[in-house]
Amino acid sequence: MAAHAHAPAHIHAAPDLTKNQALVLAALEKAEGPLSAYALLDQLRDQGLRAPLQIYRALEKLTAFGLAHRLESLNAFVACAHRGDHGHGGHACPHDGAHRLMAFAICESCGGVEEFCDAAVEQGLKAWASGRGFRPARTVLELRGLCARCPARPEAETAGA
Repeated sequence: MAAHAHAPAHIHAAPDLTKNQALVLAALEKAEGPLSAYALLDQLRDQGLRAPLQIYRALEKLTAFGLAHRLESLNAFVACAHRGDHGHGGHACPHDGAHRLMAFAICESCGGVEEFCDAAVEQGLKAWASGRGFRPARTVLELRGLCARCPARPEAETAGA
């Protein structure tokens, strides 16, 4: 996907991460695609994480800090693609406010996820909500389809989609 223009980022001090949070964030950063909480637990057992609750607590804080995002349709998590230097002095996520758009393009073939921002889409959604008196708490947009690297599926496979 082509690069998108980003709104000015809000820079704030990086949070101090616990050991578990740092381990979970590192695993998400190294992952080739989104990971479920149980996939994270399997990867981190040898480093002392033994219970799902440890993973869920770490993910809850990482998402609150804007360092990770939950992909609703996959019930999986990814590291934020727009953060600063991973907790070593700054965090620059253009959607770290509660009312900013978080958007993801998810490839149904290779499983790749691209996080993106688009001011026009965000403004359109805000205008729609405002025109109807709707007050969104958060906005998550997930596009599902095929990325540019994956060949189109034969027509017979996509007919039911």
